[in-house]
Amino acid sequence: MPTREERTLKLVKGTGGTVTRRRAVVRRVPRVEEDPVELLGRLDEEPVGAEPAADRRPRWKVVALAAVLAAALAAAVLGGYRWYGDRALDSAHEGALAAARQTAVNFVSVSASSVDRDLQRIVAGATGDFKDEFVRGQAQVRAAIVENKVESVGTVLRAGLVSGDRRSAVVLVAVDATVKNVKAPDGRPSHYRIQVDVTREGGAWLVSRLQFVG
Repeated sequence: MPTREERTLKLVKGTGGTVTRRRAVVRRVPRVEEDPVELLGRLDEEPVGAEPAADRRPRWKVVALAAVLAAALAAAVLGGYRWYGDRALDSAHEGALAAARQTAVNFVSVSASSVDRDLQRIVAGATGDFKDEFVRGQAQVRAAIVENKVESVGTVLRAGLVSGDRRSAVVLVAVDATVKNVKAPDGRPSHYRIQVDVTREGGAWLVSRLQFVG
């Protein structure tokens, strides 16, 4: 189809019998600068009633910010839970070490003059099979302490955690003691290495096993 269309009017007779020829009129038809198919294609890509990209952008920023805040909150909660767990475990280890140290001192610090109180202190800090065995042999131990006039005072040199969690632990304790009896009235130094197994019961750490290892 041509870009120009020339329209020429027909000859018409004038009133005087002469033929009048009108001047041809030329009219320009505007060109379509864009392919209609491409134009329709672009219109089809954008749904009717859709928000302009500029209007959608702020909303996406809000969604992204909310996601970041949610992630930060989750990380804070997880970090707090881990911190609490670490603190609880550290506290348990400290309690186990303290109980093992005290029990080791109690076990080597006895006196003929306070034997009943000393032995009862050991029983109070014990549990399980260890407690049962100690109670069964308590009378024999008492008789030996009184008969030999034992005076023993112990001091913890160091203590280390071998293993442990929030409910139980194994602790190795090094103890120095000065022991007096009828054979050594002036006293003699003794060194002990004691393995103490402790268990947490009702908020207290109690000894479930005690053995000399060197």
